[in-house]
Amino acid sequence: MTPEQAAAAAKASVLELGGAFSEDPRTLRRARMMGLSGWAFYVAGRGGALGDVRTDTVAAALGFIAPDAVVDGWEAARRVLPPMEVAAKRLAECCRWGAERLESFPRVERLAELVQRIVVSADPAGMPLFAAWRAMPVPDDALGARAAVLLHLLREYRGGGHLIAVRASGLTPLEAVIAGPDGEAGAVAFGWQPPYPPIGPLVRRRMWAEAVTDRITADAFSVLESAERVELVGLLDSALQMVRTEPAASANGTH
Repeated sequence: MTPEQAAAAAKASVLELGGAFSEDPRTLRRARMMGLSGWAFYVAGRGGALGDVRTDTVAAALGFIAPDAVVDGWEAARRVLPPMEVAAKRLAECCRWGAERLESFPRVERLAELVQRIVVSADPAGMPLFAAWRAMPVPDDALGARAAVLLHLLREYRGGGHLIAVRASGLTPLEAVIAGPDGEAGAVAFGWQPPYPPIGPLVRRRMWAEAVTDRITADAFSVLESAERVELVGLLDSALQMVRTEPAASANGTH
């Protein structure tokens, strides 16, 4: 398996596993306990790794979210806590989710080892959000927590590569979202307002951007041997299957 093939094969599992903690009900409850909406916690919690920067800087780094929606979430969170603190609390939720959902994965140690090698070797040039998150101190070094954080970092790495690829394809972020699997529903979720561009003329460029994303992120996968890349894809698929089938409440026997 080539690095590019591995990046493409790992995509679905990385996107779902790396972002699952963000949609977890306990994460959303944590946001409410802090006095934040889920949206404010997401925007400031994700962008807050950059520090207390201007909203246009956050919007540029997040890329696919409508700038006005970024402003709404960022400013609402800043009235409660500094963005870096929101990011730290979001990272703690990632660790909590990993301890609950991944700790029982039989090969979690090997999964974390392989993903860590990719994340450590990844070139962050042009990916400020990935670089900022990789520099964040991790509050929990338990295996499940560490695996969850590494998967989150790998997801941010692919996201940064995808933003570069989309711009290289000539698509705007909105056009890329519209041409993606969620279409107009995705645009609404990311705060973009209609009217939306027609999807038809955008699909081929979107497919090209996906292929370029695989090529960009493949560089980091080259740190693994071919057999290790096959192993990693299998581990990711198995971990995702476990997370999907094991009820959250019973993942560690508690709520």
